[in-house]
Amino acid sequence: MTAPVTAGPLRLPDYGSASLADVLPAVLHGLGVPSAADHRGMALEVSSRVCLLLVDGLGAAALDDHAAYAPVLTSLAAEPGSRTITSVFPTTTPIALTSLGTGLTPGEHGITGLLMRLPDGTRVNTLALPSPVDLATLQPRPTAFERAAAAGVTVTRVGPRRFDGNGLTQAGLRGGDYASAETPLVRVAAAGAAVRRGDPSLTYVYYGDLDATGHRRGCMTAAWRAELRAVDAFVGQLRDALPPGTTLLVTSDHGMLDVGPADRWDVATTPELDAGTELVGGDLRGVHVWVRPGAGPDVLAAWRAVIGEHFWVGSRDEAVSTGLFGPTVTTEALGRIGDVVCAAVGGRNLVDSRVMPPDVLALIGMHGGLTPAEVEVPLLVSRT
Repeated sequence: MTAPVTAGPLRLPDYGSASLADVLPAVLHGLGVPSAADHRGMALEVSSRVCLLLVDGLGAAALDDHAAYAPVLTSLAAEPGSRTITSVFPTTTPIALTSLGTGLTPGEHGITGLLMRLPDGTRVNTLALPSPVDLATLQPRPTAFERAAAAGVTVTRVGPRRFDGNGLTQAGLRGGDYASAETPLVRVAAAGAAVRRGDPSLTYVYYGDLDATGHRRGCMTAAWRAELRAVDAFVGQLRDALPPGTTLLVTSDHGMLDVGPADRWDVATTPELDAGTELVGGDLRGVHVWVRPGAGPDVLAAWRAVIGEHFWVGSRDEAVSTGLFGPTVTTEALGRIGDVVCAAVGGRNLVDSRVMPPDVLALIGMHGGLTPAEVEVPLLVSRT
């Protein structure tokens, strides 16, 4: 079992060589897409047909710790080219999937938090469906799927119908065709058919139930282990459904750890954290804090004093210079980063019960911070 998380140093993402933002640029380079020459530093050998599976919420340490429940995934980990890579910051689905889909760091694509505040004061929940904001306007740069399709690669994205053309899909996963598939077996069939549609081809498949189970039940429970077995069976079925000569890649957007209700600070009931604070956004472990005019230094000092044992706490400038959002941060992205940024390095959360709904406050499995359990994810390679 994964040991309880204690406070430790930041596990910064390996931007530029082994992060989620580097995966699809390396794939496109292998497919011969000319505009993917800037494939950063990741070396990845692929065939002319690639199927990329994203298992939401599967950390590398959790997979290692539960190898007996995932024989297929464990066997893939021993294949040539398989390795451990990193997510991005915050280690949260909207930011990570946008980095995966665009090949850009959060500082480049500008989706910097689950709950963002734009410079004009607009508040955006990047997971909301239907999205009240066209996220494509917040992230207008071409995605890897758009670049591949423009170069003649047959691109198909496979996932639940509710994601087609909406919300996060528009921010970082748009491009090519979308094949709606609600159940795992239908998803397997849709992916097998999609890969055969063209040569070269790029097929993306999303599997979200492991993350959902971890959030609700915890990631160190029998329910999570049962879901991991289901994921493992799905991967085996998907691999068997692919035609010879296909490269199957399996990765994740983040890992997870369990945090109990007692292991958190609530801004609503902690006067030292509430003073001078205007809005708490981001995620429960990758926090953005917007402050009232002139209150920045006092808020920064107070938050460091109260939560500094379990969170890295810094100003916007310190977060940028430390490299939390990548080596480059655009003007647009900078305007979406809080005045104070907090990255969990221990086993506690931070909430604001005045604005967070009860279902969020009830979650057990958590991510968003910069511990190894959250940052490090598998990149598994199988060649059929």
